[in-house]
Amino acid sequence: QVQLGESGGGLVQPGGSLRLSCAASRSIFSIVTMGWYRQAPGKQRELVASITSGGATDYADSVKGRFTISRDNTKNTVYLQMNSLKPEDTAVYYCKAGIIWGQGTQVTVSS
Repeated sequence: QVQLGESGGGLVQPGGSLRLSCAASRSIFSIVTMGWYRQAPGKQRELVASITSGGATDYADSVKGRFTISRDNTKNTVYLQMNSLKPEDTAVYYCKAGIIWGQGTQVTVSS
C-alpha cells in the first residue's frame, strides 16, 4: 500500500527558507498529480502548489514567486522549496499524491 512521508518542516525566521520533501513508498508519482496543501489553526485546508504527471505546475496566489514545486519520479519524491517565508505561511503542510495524503509536517515562521 502506498504511503507518503513528509519531512523538512521546522521553525524559521521571516525571510528564511525551507525545503519540504515527500517520499512515496512505491513508484506512483509518474502517473498522478501531486500537490502540497496547508492548514493553519482555524482555517480551511488550502492548495499551495501542484504538479501534474506532465510537469504542469499551479500555485496559490499567496506563494507565487516564492515557492517552487518539483518532482523526481526516479526517487518517488516531490519537493516544495519555500523562500522568503512570511509568518502567514505558518501551517501544517500536507503532501498529496492522487487521493493519498501524507501525515503532515509543521512549518512555523516566527521571529
